[in-house]
Amino acid sequence: MSRILLIDDDQELCELLVELLQPEGFAVETINEPHSGLQRALSGEHLLIILDVMLPGMTGFELLQQLRKSSAIPVLMLTAKGDDIDLILGLELGADDYLAKPFNPRELVARIRAIRRRTEMDAASHSSQTPQLMIDDVQLDPGSRTVKLNHKELDLTEVEFSLLYELLQQAGQVVSREELARKVLSREFESFDRSIDVHVSSLRRKLGNRVNGRERIKTIRKIGYLYTRQEA
Repeated sequence: MSRILLIDDDQELCELLVELLQPEGFAVETINEPHSGLQRALSGEHLLIILDVMLPGMTGFELLQQLRKSSAIPVLMLTAKGDDIDLILGLELGADDYLAKPFNPRELVARIRAIRRRTEMDAASHSSQTPQLMIDDVQLDPGSRTVKLNHKELDLTEVEFSLLYELLQQAGQVVSREELARKVLSREFESFDRSIDVHVSSLRRKLGNRVNGRERIKTIRKIGYLYTRQEA
């Protein structure tokens, strides 16, 4: 069975999710305290982490920040319903996806399966002979999953890397949010879902503008995004 680590101080919710996820083929380990939760998250024994934002003694954000110093394990964050600040901060710190409480249990299962599909595709790309992408001063290597800007390596999250890969592949063309959600998050785009937008915003900051001040990633209102090519 695929192992999931659930870090949440709500014991009733933990019991509910264990009952929900076990029949779906997931073995769930639950921890109600963040410090021991971080130790277990760093063990490398789990498929992904489900992490609540509100934890006693250490917030989920602080735990995620510590985790990302040495681990790229997928993290699904549970946030307060409608709290955009939680959403934005969690994704910027390296969470792969989020779900607002209270949530539909079936939606949680769908998000977990989507993250697993993406990580399996990412693992396959490590061993593939997919050629490197070079667009102006950005070089992306799918095999090593590294990105260099002006020959300097960038520190991107797994989702940011996948997002940039899709945009570079279609540089100069508009890529819809629906397509990016399917290819990057391995799930269908949902109305009012800001995940892709937040990941793009974080990626923009890391890439910066071109020397002439022109945006690298241009927003196409109500449609999606376009990675611009350098003007001749």
